[in-house]
Amino acid sequence: MKIAVLSGKGGTGKTTVATNLAYSLNKVDKMVQLLDADVEEPNAHIFFNVNYEDEENVQILLPVIDKNKCTHCGICARSCEFSAITVSSKYIMVFDSLCHGCGVCSMVCPVKAISERPKDIGTIKLGKTEEGIIFGEGIMNIGEPSPVRIIRQLKKHIAPDADVVILDSPPGTSCPVIETIHDTDFALLVTEPTPFGLHDLKLAIETTRQFNIPIGVVINRYDGSYKEIEAYLDREQIPLLMTIPYDPQIARDYSKGFLFSKSQNYTDKFLDLFERIEVIKKC
Repeated sequence: MKIAVLSGKGGTGKTTVATNLAYSLNKVDKMVQLLDADVEEPNAHIFFNVNYEDEENVQILLPVIDKNKCTHCGICARSCEFSAITVSSKYIMVFDSLCHGCGVCSMVCPVKAISERPKDIGTIKLGKTEEGIIFGEGIMNIGEPSPVRIIRQLKKHIAPDADVVILDSPPGTSCPVIETIHDTDFALLVTEPTPFGLHDLKLAIETTRQFNIPIGVVINRYDGSYKEIEAYLDREQIPLLMTIPYDPQIARDYSKGFLFSKSQNYTDKFLDLFERIEVIKKC
């Protein structure tokens, strides 16, 4: 089962849920893989001692214009979704920082004036934690415009023999999240009990529903004072699978890079969370 752990906004606790769920499942002899797809700022590795065994570069292909062949017809610029090429009667310019490496410009050029050159945009690191969890993370180079290609390459390393694959998604609802959700079996949405949390949870649910996969919600930092999220989930018939209490000790553990599921009480709660996911998936 491939589980994408999502949130409509940053800071809700999706890495908290992803790492503790992976650790808890590994304790009961599940073969678990944890992939940190939040490639702009991956931090799941902080909670484990990872023995990295492999590393690979991620590249995109940027256009190179042969000005001796170019007729300045402008077809490449009109075809570019990201405005990375501009053409006038005398000049043609490529803005590398806007280019997503899709290759459309080279395909549509009628005189074959566009070739491509590789550019490194990030790194994939693969290994295992000391507990035996199969681990992978993507790291995007600073200044790159899009992490989608890195997430896509990271997902190529999904272990076919893993019992459970947990993907720690980027925050929000934009293209990187879409790439993470694609071809997964379950979306586990993490939110916080605030008006902002509810607003962004709604956006995340609207996005996830387009993939026609089952969803469930975890409320982090729960103290029972803000009931609007539970009322919304009841109206939408979306299961609330778990609440993590507002507990200063959990915050202290997190700040030290310590998994609070190492307490048996919380291990059992995360195992119960997975059992609920399995029940929903089977239905």
